Amino acid sequence: MNSAVPRRSRLRLRRLAPAQVIASGFGFTILIGTVLLMLPASSAEGVWTGFIDALFTSTSAVCVTGLIVVDTAVYWSPFGKVVILALIQIGGLGIMLFAALIGLALARRLSVRSRIITGAETKAQGVGDLRGLAVGILVTTLTIEAAVAAVLFVRFLTGYGYDVGRAAWHAVFHAVSSFNNAGFALYTDSLMGFVSDPWVCLPISAAIILGGLGFPVLRQLRRELRVPLHWTMNTRIVLAGTAVLLAGGTVYTALVEWENPGTLGPLDPASRVLASFFHSVQARTAGFNSVDVAQMHDETWLGTDVLMLIGGGPAGTAGGIKVTTFAVLFFIMWAELRGSGTVNVFGKRLSRAVHREAITVVLVAIGAVMAAVIAILAMTDLDLDRVLFEVVSAFGTVGMSTGITAVLPDAAQVILILLMFLGRLGPLTLGTALAFRERPVAYELPKERPAIG
Repeated sequence: MNSAVPRRSRLRLRRLAPAQVIASGFGFTILIGTVLLMLPASSAEGVWTGFIDALFTSTSAVCVTGLIVVDTAVYWSPFGKVVILALIQIGGLGIMLFAALIGLALARRLSVRSRIITGAETKAQGVGDLRGLAVGILVTTLTIEAAVAAVLFVRFLTGYGYDVGRAAWHAVFHAVSSFNNAGFALYTDSLMGFVSDPWVCLPISAAIILGGLGFPVLRQLRRELRVPLHWTMNTRIVLAGTAVLLAGGTVYTALVEWENPGTLGPLDPASRVLASFFHSVQARTAGFNSVDVAQMHDETWLGTDVLMLIGGGPAGTAGGIKVTTFAVLFFIMWAELRGSGTVNVFGKRLSRAVHREAITVVLVAIGAVMAAVIAILAMTDLDLDRVLFEVVSAFGTVGMSTGITAVLPDAAQVILILLMFLGRLGPLTLGTALAFRERPVAYELPKERPAIG
């Protein structure tokens, strides 16, 4: 009898779709993190933390968002900060990594169908590539985090007079937080104290960009950096889209905020350019800030909303609808305007199934954002600009804030928690996780075309 129970559990686990495993794993990790953060040992004053505050912080860490309802630098004890760091790392690596390892350990090998589905969910290249993907993710993550931590350690030690222990802790924490696009900082004002320091801002920016490219892109670049003709459509779209959005975000921020006395105005020209670039990088779902976001112009908030909603590359640590989704919609529009019967991207034809996926992701994202904005506006007296910024930041798992998250009522914070969860898993992945089984259609209806426009 006792041996039958584990066997039934294993059978049920094998029948779960990979997306269901991801959703369950994220939920379970958030729950564990919530319990740990509620403990008196996690707060600096040794008191119990309220459930909503702990749940919000745990969700923000696991979903690598960075929105906070309490001051990370002041409220949490060293133990609490270690818990947050661990949650960030787990969330960045992705529950899929651990689900894949558990599946391999339990089943020894996955069925062909499971390998195909899991490979699709993780954007793996090749049906039998799951084990290599897991090892590659670990090695890539730890290597980049270690390199960034080493640079930050030297800078904190020599440039700011930190002792060895403090320099090492701050370097590791911010390296992990930046590569995983989390945005948690050990300073009350995030990274505003380093606004003019390229030795802090640029390594952190590099880690954020690399994490936001996605593991498939990093993997191909490592193998075929000098052979761009071999790059996949995904790699080309992510690299081109990232470059365009980073440059566009930098120029836009600099133009709008250049004379703003609350942000770039007091800085020298070189620091203004650095701060503009840093803000553009953060909008790619990282969430640090080197200038006061609350003092930015409304136009900058709106431009940042667009960047946050787009996000980074797929199968990485960034959130948002993803650069590839945005690019697919652009190329569909371009093909339609040209009257082309097919959508061609970088010399290859785009699959029609991708059209439907991109449209679904965008419509779900817009629907979730709009519903959340309307609900929070009904609960509070806050302005639309600030509420929209906060909601998009949560859905895009960015973490930048105009300063209203902590003062929102509990119900509004729960809405942001749900948005962070949805934004991290992705609308399609979450939808698949909620579907108990596939429902194949045994017939097709006759076609008819409605008028458009």
